[in-house]
Amino acid sequence: MARFIDELKRTHSCGALRASDIGKEVVLFGWVANRRDHGSIAFIDLRDREGVTQVVFDPDASKEAHEVGGSLRGEWVIGIRGLVKSRGEQFSKKENKMVSAANANIATGEVEVTVLEATVFNRAETPPFVIEDKSDTREEVRLEYRYLDLRRGPLQRALRMRHNVNQATRNHLTSQGCMEIETPFLVKYTPGGARNFLVPARLHAQKFYALAESPQLFKQLFMVAGYDRYFQIVRCFRDEALRIDRQPEFTQIDIEMSFVNQQDVFNLVEGLIFAIWKAALNVDLKDLYPDGHFPHLDFEESMTKYGNDKPDLRFDLAHTDLTDVVIAHEGGGVPFFAPIAAKFKSGAYRRDLPTEIVKAMVVPASANFSRTDQEKLEQEAKGMGAGGLARAKVGPDGTWVQSPLAKSATPEFMRAVNETVGAKENDLLLFQFGKTSSVHTVLANLRVIVAKKMGLIPEVGHGGKWNFSWVVNPPLFEYDDETKTWAAAHHAFTRPHDDSVPLIDSDPGKVLCYRYDIVLNGFEIGGGSIRLHDSDVQRKVFAALGIKDEEAQEKFGFLLNALKFGAPPHGGIALGMDRIMMLLNATESIRDVIAYPKTQKGTDLMSDAPGTVGPNQLAELHIRTVGEPQS
Repeated sequence: MARFIDELKRTHSCGALRASDIGKEVVLFGWVANRRDHGSIAFIDLRDREGVTQVVFDPDASKEAHEVGGSLRGEWVIGIRGLVKSRGEQFSKKENKMVSAANANIATGEVEVTVLEATVFNRAETPPFVIEDKSDTREEVRLEYRYLDLRRGPLQRALRMRHNVNQATRNHLTSQGCMEIETPFLVKYTPGGARNFLVPARLHAQKFYALAESPQLFKQLFMVAGYDRYFQIVRCFRDEALRIDRQPEFTQIDIEMSFVNQQDVFNLVEGLIFAIWKAALNVDLKDLYPDGHFPHLDFEESMTKYGNDKPDLRFDLAHTDLTDVVIAHEGGGVPFFAPIAAKFKSGAYRRDLPTEIVKAMVVPASANFSRTDQEKLEQEAKGMGAGGLARAKVGPDGTWVQSPLAKSATPEFMRAVNETVGAKENDLLLFQFGKTSSVHTVLANLRVIVAKKMGLIPEVGHGGKWNFSWVVNPPLFEYDDETKTWAAAHHAFTRPHDDSVPLIDSDPGKVLCYRYDIVLNGFEIGGGSIRLHDSDVQRKVFAALGIKDEEAQEKFGFLLNALKFGAPPHGGIALGMDRIMMLLNATESIRDVIAYPKTQKGTDLMSDAPGTVGPNQLAELHIRTVGEPQS
């Protein structure tokens, strides 16, 4: 083995050789991907992170190397020295003639390497699953042996793409005058926002650090400190419920700039997104967005038409709010709708703060949904907490058929609904009513389910469509109907629109702000805001939230103190790197684009984290556990 590595240095990766290299002597290192014996000649696919090269162990070329080749097994680590040759031709029984032996499925397919010298660096046990691109092995097994899973092509390609995106991000933001500066991971716990992971401070008994959920406060302090433009590709930590696009530790591209307005932030981020798509996929988004900008969608319109603030705009299927129609027709004869109409008519609810609404979505006749399809939709709705899914099919004369609603709905109400939603003959109407948040959630999800059923979007991935949008002008406050109080919809340091400032005291629900999300194909890939740096307006916002000066100082003291010392107007954004990589790779889970991810239960199956610690460690940290450890 000493001759290899010490004397024979690797000349090429296993994905580098081409027809232009024929005749060269090369040295390759890698893993045995598979082995094929053709009589006395053995063929090995040699793999490294760059690709695969076919190598040939022929006794006529080297008996010694041929003996080594005869012992090789899958995933052994080897080195070879050999000559690059053309794969030439072979006889095809199917075509009854000589045909090219090249493998068009791999980049090195025109050539092979005849081995003159070989060594085994390390033998390998039989792996628990086959290392191949398409694997039907359970994810739990692959995560337990993640170091083997990472040998598979899709993960190697995903991590290489991630590297390219990191480099493109740094290059673009540096070219725009941004400085990459690090912020602390161990910070002070502040209530509100996401749940923090806590870290005991050994040197300070009964005190804890929190793992930073984002660099938000620190990057604002950079602006106070005069650093003008900052960015960081940073790890963040949130102890929240997990799902396919969320991990307890994640990476974001964090940006903050001074002396900017909302559009300035958009311009910078749009340029960055263009650079990322070019580096990752060689896709020029200028073909889709010739002016270099993404369209804007008002928050209120997004909620009304799509039920959420991250709509998938690759297809239409908009919702229609029918609350006013229901009120005007006093429920239209439908028992479900009558109580909502009565409450609004009696003045029980404010029209600007409706706690219950009625909405509908039209499934076009071309979808040809069967009764079974409709029943499946109802089961989906119930799975989201809905009581059911009221539905009706539009008949030739505009009346509703195949629906229990048809028995009670008045003809005038049916006509009014059809006109409002634009329904035509044989279209299917899907209704939801009740608590606003629930109605939005159910119909938003059904909209996507219907689109997939209709083939408007693929089950997983982008389908070649990249529909970006900025969701803008959201409310600064949101109303809690249970506590009858106002809360910050995002955070208390978001700048309100200038014409909304007088409304903070008198009508908080109408206060709009400079907060924005960038949305792609139904996923929020980034969000931020222009920050509030005016101390007078800040006090108004705190007052609307019921936060007194003492509480504000306790929660946000070091930022509030800093803002007193000449804070510039500033704003920023954070882009979710893992989510972006998931979309670029057209995969259904961010676990597929993170080297060492956690499961949906927050565990690392490979290293068996989290784990227990002994009583001595706990005593050193001044901690006592309660109850039995949970598995």
